[in-house]
Amino acid sequence: MPRAVVRREHRGGPRTVAQSTYEGRGTGVLPVVPVRARGMTIEGADGRRYLDCLSGAGTLALGHNHPVVLEAIRGIIDSGAPLHAPGPATPVKDAFVTELSRTLPPGLAERARVRFCGPGRDDAVATALRLVRAATGRAGAELADHRTESALGDTASDVRRPAGVIVEPVRDDGGVLPAPDAWLRRLTADRSVPLIVDETLTGVGRTGTFWAVERSGITPDAMVLSAAIGGGLPLAVVVHRDDLALPASRIHTGNQLALAAGTATLAHVRENGLAGHAAALGARMLSRLRTLAGELACVGDVRGRGLLIGVDVVDPEAPSDGTPRDRAAPGLAAAVRRECLRRGLIIGLGGPLASVVRLLPPLTVTEEQAAAVLDRLADALHTAARDHPHGEPRVSGRRHARTG
Repeated sequence: MPRAVVRREHRGGPRTVAQSTYEGRGTGVLPVVPVRARGMTIEGADGRRYLDCLSGAGTLALGHNHPVVLEAIRGIIDSGAPLHAPGPATPVKDAFVTELSRTLPPGLAERARVRFCGPGRDDAVATALRLVRAATGRAGAELADHRTESALGDTASDVRRPAGVIVEPVRDDGGVLPAPDAWLRRLTADRSVPLIVDETLTGVGRTGTFWAVERSGITPDAMVLSAAIGGGLPLAVVVHRDDLALPASRIHTGNQLALAAGTATLAHVRENGLAGHAAALGARMLSRLRTLAGELACVGDVRGRGLLIGVDVVDPEAPSDGTPRDRAAPGLAAAVRRECLRRGLIIGLGGPLASVVRLLPPLTVTEEQAAAVLDRLADALHTAARDHPHGEPRVSGRRHARTG
């Protein structure tokens, strides 16, 4: 069951100069230094080319250096307009709000207000929490999974009601765990606790609908948006019902490049039906991965929505009725990632003990590219299962062929 919490913070680990900082929540640091990139392809400082199946931890909905994003950025630069304009309104900001409003879920769009904040996800989460605290007059608290529904629904409970509940429709850092639609609907039924949906990773078409929450049929009270809404540049906002209000903020997003890139990205995804493309292609990728799970004992559950996919790497000798942590095989998962890199494929790891392979290709991924991703991943899984059964390479004189 996904967690429903009032606050969730993520901290990155140490980084080294010799390694790329091309990473995201739960992905770790990869020994790839990108020097050029286009679409789904990255060229590393080593001269090799890689298929990027992380998309900047979901930030690059259209892949690297998409023409519509570059055109939008150049348009601002060539216009002579200020690159940073901290104020309540600019033509570029107005265009962004207009385009964002076209994409919002029914029920929220008619009453939506867009509140700008600092450029990161944590800034937007903090803003959303202040919003619901001010609206309800209550403080926040974290609720454990098994107590969430009963605590919110039981008026006789001694658990103080929180100011709000924040939920990720797909809990990415936990190993790509989709929240059950029925659970989300029960969570919001006839309750006075505002629901905040964190669409940082799941938004802008990635899960097969423009916003992941649309699948459940619920209307959130507020949405935390970041990552892809900036077209690859730092940008974060909170969209909320008009009856949830805070005093006017002194923070006004002034990065005109991010606003322009975000507008171009939102429009391109909407006008070209890329959410539907993500749903259809993602379903085909899941089907093939589940077939692979039937062939390899080290592949456990395969799950996801759209182009946000998780593959459990498990210890074949662990009891099948154990918990995900009991069955997790982090050493083997690390070996799979190494084998993927040797084959020119960048993947992420997350979930319990970093044992879940995460795939986040850009929404522009083609059928041919998706097939190449799955071919390389399947080959890497077979090789890792044979040569690194416990995550440590066996002594062998054979070298793996490198492709890229």
